[in-house]
Amino acid sequence: MTELMHAHYIPLVFAAVVAFCVTVYVLADGLDLGVGIIFLVAPREEDRDLMMASIEPVWDGNETWLVMGGTLLIAAFPAGYYILLPAFYLPVMLMLFALIFRGVAFGFRLQARRFRYVWDIAFSAGSIVATMCQGLILGGLIEGVPVANGMFAGGPFSFLSLLGVLCGVGLIGGYALMGAGWLIWKAEGRTQIFAREIAHAALLLTAFMMALVSLWSAWSVPEVAARWFAWPGILALAPVPLVTLAVIVALWRGIWTGAEPRTFILSLVLFALGLIGLVVSLWPYVVPRAVTVWDGASDPQTLAFISVGLVVVLPIVLSYQAHAYWVFRGKTVVHEGGYGD
Repeated sequence: MTELMHAHYIPLVFAAVVAFCVTVYVLADGLDLGVGIIFLVAPREEDRDLMMASIEPVWDGNETWLVMGGTLLIAAFPAGYYILLPAFYLPVMLMLFALIFRGVAFGFRLQARRFRYVWDIAFSAGSIVATMCQGLILGGLIEGVPVANGMFAGGPFSFLSLLGVLCGVGLIGGYALMGAGWLIWKAEGRTQIFAREIAHAALLLTAFMMALVSLWSAWSVPEVAARWFAWPGILALAPVPLVTLAVIVALWRGIWTGAEPRTFILSLVLFALGLIGLVVSLWPYVVPRAVTVWDGASDPQTLAFISVGLVVVLPIVLSYQAHAYWVFRGKTVVHEGGYGD
């Protein structure tokens, strides 16, 4: 009986850890991707200098969670990895190249003078392309991956779908909202005013796309509709969209009048609610509608070995990132080359 309980609950624990890593990546890296998305529409060079300086101390630590989530997927759920990787190989590789390209822009833009605009475009374009690729992957997961005989059965462009494009546009709006909220918190003066104006537009786009993606998913994917609207499950899930609507209203009312961290914090809450909706739609599958958490998990010995590494690595990464955000918690001050109190 004890062995059966372990076989049931241990994969759930690792699925929760993978979901945690993905969630932290989306919330952490979303803010610097969002700053990159709105980078080119900033009205002044001084604004762009401050925008990049505000995320430079923390952006690389944010992407640590992407590596950790991918590594855990390989180790803990190999069945999910060897099916999902060929299914999303093209958007994954394009996303990684975009992230590398925008990472190079951090170093080169500061030194460039004559061709600084090239690195401005690289930084912003890399952020937009990476975000769009994440949306295509998300849409492909919701619609489901073709599987036959335990292997991916689609083609290299099977990930392309209208739902994926809608998810990508929604993520662009959501990340832009998060980035604008970050700048409201970290900037002052004209840059902060610009961020508040962008936050309004980004919130409208995010709210519209969340509603559209939800309705489209329910209409095009019967399993998603059954999960959300079947009785009596609808009673348990009804609070999720209601709380989401309340957060959107609070965001709208607080962009100009609320405390400076409010827009950023509420945008994190909005994304977290969206991720809860995604988990509800896909549960309990590693590969949607094909491989469950229990079917795709590694053997108990492998999971036990991984858990030893997690106990060591996870607290270190969390501590490092918390320390980085704490050290650079003040307003960004470009002309002094550092951060204020």
